[in-house]
Amino acid sequence: MQNYQHILLAVDFFEQSQLVIEKAKNLADKYQAILSIIHVVDNLPVTDTSYGATIPFDMDLTSILMENAKKRLNQLAKDLGIPEQNTHLELGSPKSEIIRIAEDINADLIVVGSHGRHGFALLLGSTANGVLHHATCDVLAVRLSDD
Repeated sequence: MQNYQHILLAVDFFEQSQLVIEKAKNLADKYQAILSIIHVVDNLPVTDTSYGATIPFDMDLTSILMENAKKRLNQLAKDLGIPEQNTHLELGSPKSEIIRIAEDINADLIVVGSHGRHGFALLLGSTANGVLHHATCDVLAVRLSDD
Protein backbone atom coordinates (compact mmCIF):
# COMPACT_ATOMS: atom_id res chain seq x y z
CA MET A 1 0.00 0.00 0.00
CA GLN A 2 1.30 3.41 -0.96
CA ASN A 3 1.20 6.21 1.61
CA TYR A 4 -1.27 9.05 1.17
CA GLN A 5 0.30 12.10 -0.45
CA HIS A 6 -2.51 14.68 -0.31
CA ILE A 7 -5.39 14.60 2.18
CA LEU A 8 -8.49 16.77 1.83
CA LEU A 9 -10.25 17.52 5.12
CA ALA A 10 -13.91 18.46 4.70
CA VAL A 11 -15.06 20.56 7.68
CA ASP A 12 -18.57 21.64 8.61
CA PHE A 13 -17.84 23.54 11.88
CA PHE A 14 -20.46 21.62 13.86
CA GLU A 15 -19.83 20.60 17.48
CA GLN A 16 -17.94 17.40 16.72
CA SER A 17 -15.76 18.81 13.95
CA GLN A 18 -12.67 18.66 16.16
CA LEU A 19 -12.67 14.85 16.06
CA VAL A 20 -12.62 14.86 12.24
CA ILE A 21 -9.94 17.57 12.20
CA GLU A 22 -7.72 15.60 14.58
CA LYS A 23 -8.06 12.39 12.51
CA ALA A 24 -7.07 14.20 9.32
CA LYS A 25 -4.16 16.01 11.00
CA ASN A 26 -2.85 12.77 12.51
CA LEU A 27 -3.02 11.00 9.14
CA ALA A 28 -1.26 13.88 7.40
CA ASP A 29 1.48 13.82 10.04
CA LYS A 30 1.81 10.03 9.88
CA TYR A 31 2.15 9.94 6.10
CA GLN A 32 3.92 13.31 5.82
CA ALA A 33 1.15 14.25 3.40
CA ILE A 34 -0.07 17.63 2.25
CA LEU A 35 -3.20 18.60 4.17
CA SER A 36 -5.83 20.74 2.45
CA ILE A 37 -9.16 21.81 3.90
CA ILE A 38 -12.53 22.60 2.39
CA HIS A 39 -15.73 24.06 3.73
CA VAL A 40 -18.81 24.33 1.55
CA VAL A 41 -21.62 26.77 2.24
CA ASP A 42 -24.72 24.98 1.02
CA ASN A 43 -26.71 27.12 -1.40
CA LEU A 44 -30.17 25.82 -0.55
CA PRO A 45 -33.31 27.41 -1.97
CA VAL A 46 -35.97 28.68 0.40
CA THR A 47 -39.41 27.40 -0.47
CA ASP A 48 -42.55 29.26 0.51
CA THR A 49 -45.63 27.71 -1.03
CA SER A 50 -47.71 30.80 -0.27
CA TYR A 51 -45.76 32.56 -3.03
CA GLY A 52 -46.06 29.57 -5.33
CA ALA A 53 -42.37 29.48 -6.20
CA THR A 54 -38.92 28.63 -4.94
CA ILE A 55 -37.06 31.76 -3.92
CA PRO A 56 -33.24 31.60 -3.61
CA PHE A 57 -31.55 32.91 -0.49
CA ASP A 58 -31.09 36.64 -0.47
CA MET A 59 -27.58 37.34 -1.76
CA ASP A 60 -26.78 39.43 1.34
CA LEU A 61 -27.44 36.38 3.53
CA THR A 62 -25.17 34.27 1.33
CA SER A 63 -22.46 36.93 1.56
CA ILE A 64 -22.71 36.96 5.34
CA LEU A 65 -22.54 33.15 5.50
CA MET A 66 -19.53 33.11 3.18
CA GLU A 67 -17.71 35.83 5.15
CA ASN A 68 -18.29 34.07 8.48
CA ALA A 69 -17.19 30.75 6.99
CA LYS A 70 -14.08 32.37 5.53
CA LYS A 71 -13.06 33.72 8.95
CA ARG A 72 -13.50 30.33 10.62
CA LEU A 73 -11.75 28.47 7.80
CA ASN A 74 -8.80 30.88 7.79
CA GLN A 75 -8.44 30.53 11.57
CA LEU A 76 -8.52 26.73 11.31
CA ALA A 77 -5.93 26.82 8.51
CA LYS A 78 -3.71 29.04 10.67
CA ASP A 79 -4.13 26.71 13.68
CA LEU A 80 -3.19 23.68 11.55
CA GLY A 81 -0.38 25.42 9.66
CA ILE A 82 -2.15 25.01 6.32
CA PRO A 83 -1.14 27.55 3.64
CA GLU A 84 -3.79 29.69 1.95
CA GLN A 85 -3.46 27.87 -1.39
CA ASN A 86 -4.57 24.65 0.37
CA THR A 87 -7.67 26.28 1.87
CA HIS A 88 -10.90 26.06 -0.12
CA LEU A 89 -14.20 27.82 0.56
CA GLU A 90 -16.94 26.95 -1.90
CA LEU A 91 -20.62 27.70 -2.40
CA GLY A 92 -22.91 24.94 -3.65
CA SER A 93 -23.62 21.28 -3.01
CA PRO A 94 -21.20 20.00 -0.34
CA LYS A 95 -20.94 16.55 -1.92
CA SER A 96 -20.26 17.91 -5.41
CA GLU A 97 -17.82 20.60 -4.32
CA ILE A 98 -15.82 18.27 -2.06
CA ILE A 99 -15.46 15.78 -4.90
CA ARG A 100 -14.61 18.50 -7.43
CA ILE A 101 -11.91 20.05 -5.26
CA ALA A 102 -10.47 16.62 -4.37
CA GLU A 103 -10.08 15.92 -8.08
CA ASP A 104 -8.69 19.40 -8.81
CA ILE A 105 -5.94 19.06 -6.19
CA ASN A 106 -5.31 15.35 -6.83
CA ALA A 107 -6.19 14.36 -3.28
CA ASP A 108 -5.81 10.65 -2.61
CA LEU A 109 -7.85 10.70 0.62
CA ILE A 110 -10.89 12.70 1.71
CA VAL A 111 -11.65 12.85 5.45
CA VAL A 112 -15.25 13.73 6.33
CA GLY A 113 -17.52 13.35 9.36
CA SER A 114 -20.50 10.99 9.29
CA HIS A 115 -23.49 10.84 11.63
CA GLY A 116 -24.73 7.38 10.59
CA ARG A 117 -28.27 8.56 9.99
CA HIS A 118 -31.24 6.21 9.85
CA GLY A 119 -34.76 6.32 8.47
CA PHE A 120 -35.90 9.52 6.76
CA ALA A 121 -32.53 11.25 7.19
CA LEU A 122 -30.87 8.34 5.39
CA LEU A 123 -33.28 8.70 2.46
CA LEU A 124 -32.30 12.35 2.11
CA GLY A 125 -28.68 11.28 1.91
CA SER A 126 -25.70 12.68 3.71
CA THR A 127 -22.65 14.50 2.51
CA ALA A 128 -20.39 11.69 3.73
CA ASN A 129 -22.46 9.06 1.92
CA GLY A 130 -22.49 11.07 -1.30
CA VAL A 131 -18.74 11.65 -1.16
CA LEU A 132 -18.09 7.99 -0.35
CA HIS A 133 -20.05 6.76 -3.36
CA HIS A 134 -18.87 9.30 -5.92
CA ALA A 135 -15.26 10.16 -5.06
CA THR A 136 -12.49 8.74 -7.21
CA CYS A 137 -10.11 8.49 -4.23
CA ASP A 138 -10.26 6.88 -0.81
CA VAL A 139 -12.70 8.34 1.73
CA LEU A 140 -12.46 8.12 5.51
CA ALA A 141 -15.86 8.74 7.10
CA VAL A 142 -15.24 9.51 10.78
CA ARG A 143 -18.19 8.26 12.85
CA LEU A 144 -19.79 11.01 14.91
CA SER A 145 -22.41 10.48 17.62
CA ASP A 146 -25.98 11.61 16.99
CA ASP A 147 -26.35 13.25 20.41
